[in-house]
Amino acid sequence: MANQLLSTVERRETLPESYIRPESDRPRLAEVKNDSNIPLIDLASPDKQRVIAEIGLACCTYGFFQVINHGIAEDLLNKVMAVGLQFFRLPPEEKAKLYSDEPSKKIRLSTSFNVRKETVHNWRDYLRLHCHPLEEFLPEWPSNPEPFKEVISTYCREVRRLGLRLLGAISLSLGLEEDHIEKVLGEQEQHMAVNYYPPCPEPDLTYGLPKHTDPNALTILLQDPNVAGLQVLKDDDQWIAVNPQPNALVINLGDQLQALSNGVYKSVWHRAVVNAAHERMSVASFLCPCNSAVISPAARLVCGGDAPVYRSYTYDEYYRKFWSRNLDQEHCLELFRSSQPQ
Repeated sequence: MANQLLSTVERRETLPESYIRPESDRPRLAEVKNDSNIPLIDLASPDKQRVIAEIGLACCTYGFFQVINHGIAEDLLNKVMAVGLQFFRLPPEEKAKLYSDEPSKKIRLSTSFNVRKETVHNWRDYLRLHCHPLEEFLPEWPSNPEPFKEVISTYCREVRRLGLRLLGAISLSLGLEEDHIEKVLGEQEQHMAVNYYPPCPEPDLTYGLPKHTDPNALTILLQDPNVAGLQVLKDDDQWIAVNPQPNALVINLGDQLQALSNGVYKSVWHRAVVNAAHERMSVASFLCPCNSAVISPAARLVCGGDAPVYRSYTYDEYYRKFWSRNLDQEHCLELFRSSQPQ
């Protein structure tokens, strides 16, 4: 079953053995809490300085935040979720055309996380799409369902615009020039994961995705508006549920922003859990530095005698290191601390 899409498997009463986590590594869903203080930032506020301050506070306390009035139309968000669900409901033989277990393939449909390497699988199917430059990758995207290319490409453009805007606000919140982070990251790549989590017979025993941080710079997540599943680790000991807010997008800092901020901002552990009653979807969009980008904190962030927390490295070096490990091992940035032997 490991290399068979979950969306093609009939409902089961019990979880297959290959998906069952060791007892010490289970979600313990009863211990997860809701947090009413999760930052929700209105990007349309006329008080721009307040918005920048709120973003800075969210980045150093939670490592993520939700945004409303972000400029992406509600109708488009609904179309993205609808066409994604249509795709996962296609006949198995249609989806099989895109299936691949090769992790480096830029456009592929797969299941779990890295079927070739992992010992316990995850309760997820996902469609991976590279999105920038669109004209390079769009011809290889699915043509079925018919609206897929138009809807998802429109969303990709809007998400990229929003992501660059947010990187500017994050730069300003650090006391840097608005374009500082964007310049450091270079011509950023963009890719997307359209995630499908089927109903799971025993959700206490497995994950949709286990805890991980994102290796990229910024992640913009469109959550299922009706079914929760995203959870974030707060203060290293408490998982909190990030429940969907109407027309909100979740903004998650990746490892590169933690390094660029000299450790001031957080790239936090997060995970996706599943449930027995409902299927769930999410669409994660990733802005990634170009491979040759050199990641190191701005001089202004280390001029007061603070040594750089992490040594300089290229994004290509980081990315290769990240994918050579298991998803839930120690924070990959620990391997790049200035005190670590090189």
